[in-house]
Amino acid sequence: FTKATGIKINRVDADDAGILARLKAEGTASPADVILLVDAARLYRGETDGLFQPIRSKVLEDAIPANLRGQPAADGGISWFGLSTRARLIVFNKAKVQKSDVDTYEELADPKNKGKLCIRSGSHPYNLSLFGSVTEHMGEQKAEAWLKGMVANLARAPKGGDTDQIKAVAAGECDIAVTNSYYLARMMRSSKPEDVAVVNKVGVVFPNQQSWGTHMNIAGGAVARHAKNQANAVKFLEYLASPEAQNYFANGNNEWPAVKGLNVDNPALKAMAQDQPFKSETIPISAVGANVTKVQQMLDRVGFP
Repeated sequence: FTKATGIKINRVDADDAGILARLKAEGTASPADVILLVDAARLYRGETDGLFQPIRSKVLEDAIPANLRGQPAADGGISWFGLSTRARLIVFNKAKVQKSDVDTYEELADPKNKGKLCIRSGSHPYNLSLFGSVTEHMGEQKAEAWLKGMVANLARAPKGGDTDQIKAVAAGECDIAVTNSYYLARMMRSSKPEDVAVVNKVGVVFPNQQSWGTHMNIAGGAVARHAKNQANAVKFLEYLASPEAQNYFANGNNEWPAVKGLNVDNPALKAMAQDQPFKSETIPISAVGANVTKVQQMLDRVGFP
């Protein structure tokens, strides 16, 4: 971007919660121009907390599908745009589980899978977004019953990250697990013998291909509310939607482009989907973020760790 435009980037890395907290604390004194976050719920939180400014960009509006961006403001501006997508997948032990028994999110709560499920903490943003998606599709009452069924099906108390869930399936601690696609793709691209052994033992499912489609979360970007370099910030976001930058996302973090109609050459992503286009859900990702507070209350009621 700097080579193309001459605009210098000063980058500060932190976790998403830290970034949002710092923006709140600094207020008008914040030096931030562009904010990059990796979850729909966090982007929604930043939007509702007034930490972003709506922007108008024909480049971004033409490139990024409407369901992968924030809600339009009163003046028509958009407060954030998705830049890459990741699927929330189900992995299973090929020696113990039939793919047909885990090809929907609903089956994670089915009594036939009692004692088989590994998943990270229900309060982790990646799960909050999945649960927010399911709530949008099913309605609150059915979604809460689904969460209760998942608790009943746990093989062990939630612990660790998504890679740990995949390894637990291969090791026989549980038979099925939930993971973001890029964690599995990293292991598929690894040459370490232990990773190869894990990948050989697990199968993968893009859930709900016969209904609403697989849940997709996003990484996205926004212009900070008190940005001092607003025009350059918009230019940078527009660059991140270019084919060149979209390929960085795809090959650097094993994610699918957010830009419509752009194909990437990532061998792990192709193998995972068996070279076939898969059906993604089309609900607005902003609606998923809006459901998170309801989901947190449901998790408390059903005792989801």
